[in-house]
Amino acid sequence: MPLSVDMPLEQLEKYKGISPKPQDFDLYWSRSLEELKELPKKFRIEKNEFETPYCECFDLYFQGVEDATIHVKYLKPKNIKDGEKIPAILEFHGYGGCSKDWTYKLPYVACNIAVFSMECRGQMGDSTDSFGVDNHFRTCNLIRGVMPPENLYYKKVFLDAVRLAEIVMGFEFINNKNVGTMGYSQGGGIALALAALRPDIKSVFAVYPFLSDYLRCWNMDTGAAYEEIKDYFRQRDPQHKKEKEFFNNLGYVDIENMAHWIRADVTMTTGLMDKTCPPSTQFATYNKLVCRKRHLIFPEYGHEDMLNGLHDENILWALELLKK
Repeated sequence: MPLSVDMPLEQLEKYKGISPKPQDFDLYWSRSLEELKELPKKFRIEKNEFETPYCECFDLYFQGVEDATIHVKYLKPKNIKDGEKIPAILEFHGYGGCSKDWTYKLPYVACNIAVFSMECRGQMGDSTDSFGVDNHFRTCNLIRGVMPPENLYYKKVFLDAVRLAEIVMGFEFINNKNVGTMGYSQGGGIALALAALRPDIKSVFAVYPFLSDYLRCWNMDTGAAYEEIKDYFRQRDPQHKKEKEFFNNLGYVDIENMAHWIRADVTMTTGLMDKTCPPSTQFATYNKLVCRKRHLIFPEYGHEDMLNGLHDENILWALELLKK
């Protein structure tokens, strides 16, 4: 087996991260969830022109925190029987991007599972942020709102995901006990965060999750999605006078600090050649999970879409949602 670009596998299997966890972490998220309860559950559904013989497609829009409008690609099987309740998958996309084409989601619908694919606010999809529809950012989302931490971008995204789960679980045809979350990279991180904040999520499929162990990423100088941490110091704090506060604040949206809340079954995938989200940062979260879990290791693969055999694993995971 080739060496990881990070640590040897035997060290990775014991590593639990070095990033700080804020002392008031639990209170921070308790308050955040209470704030969400005060937000009206406003949403609308519009029929999309794309459809197949077995699938109807819709655009779902709901009100996120701070009056953002969040767009969701919603795919519903056509063959639902009267009174039948089916599983649902909540999907989240990669960093700076948007939800993939409708066709990518059809295999799940063919299994009689509804799919809800959320586009993150202010990124490259059709979700707006609180400052308007014309602002689309591929990067610099990680550090947005870091001072003070009440305005953290990913706090808002995680709460958007929670609100989506509330909406979906309110549909009569959805089996609330069979709702799963999934995503790659940023999407994997959001899927895990949602499962932490909603312990009734049944299962998670997280592929090389982003948003974990920020201090480790900075120490490794990984570049890619975490490059903006270095940019922040270069432009905003070149002498690192507030370094401790900076990493403490990022700790509120570090999924390794949420891992122990997850009650869902978790499947995580890691490529040992991943230079974008280093393996150690992923293991930092995985090793703190106290739920039922399994780790799919791809020694020769990095941060890439086509991990041979992974899509089959993903479908097999989805089929488990059909079991009562």
